[in-house]
Amino acid sequence: MKCINNDVFKLVTSIQNILISNSDSKTKNSGERYFKEKILSHGVSVSLVTKISKEIYSEIKNLSKNEIFDICTKLWKTGYIEESFIACNLSYYISERYVRDDFITFEIWQNKFVNNWASCDTLCNHTVATLIEMYPVLINKLIDWTKSDNMWVRRGAAVTLIIPARKGKFLNEIFCIADNLLNDKEDLVLKGYGWMLKAASEYYQQEVFNYVMKNKKEMPRVSLRYAIEKMPENLRKEAMKK
Repeated sequence: MKCINNDVFKLVTSIQNILISNSDSKTKNSGERYFKEKILSHGVSVSLVTKISKEIYSEIKNLSKNEIFDICTKLWKTGYIEESFIACNLSYYISERYVRDDFITFEIWQNKFVNNWASCDTLCNHTVATLIEMYPVLINKLIDWTKSDNMWVRRGAAVTLIIPARKGKFLNEIFCIADNLLNDKEDLVLKGYGWMLKAASEYYQQEVFNYVMKNKKEMPRVSLRYAIEKMPENLRKEAMKK
């Protein structure tokens, strides 16, 4: 695949043409059923998008970080979910080049372009999470995200910590984020922090169980069920008691 051109606009157009040539209506229709909101989709499988991402990266890896981020921004701006996945992949592939101030760029993407749970989780689980682990002082920025009017930013505050939580990191901040999102009005935000607590329970089972028991009268059932999903049956039953 040859798609590289020094002109970013032409490069993004080439990427879109590659996606269109690999699209099919069956994948498009089946994929769209996973979303309540309307999404723009070409109809390319996630596995194929990942393969395309790797091929693109092999051709642009010698560009500067800012040039690659510029390509990512242009991909986000198209509004298509496949382009958002490629943008997330490209930004993650250069994680060894991250500096603390890259959070500003990632926050702009999260605020301006993320409009569905899949793009949110792909960006936050990998790109944003890696930066937070590299620069733990940025964790307070995630806590600020919980106060956003943008539901995807609020969900991002929680799902960014899924992988760090599994490593036993940021427990106090995880509970702070869960506190702030405890009765969020959006179902996907409730599921997001429930997922975060579930991930934390893999390392801190008792602490998460205690948190759930302390908050179970207020915690929506959807969040509670997510949080206790990996706990032993006796703890799950105890948590689910009315």
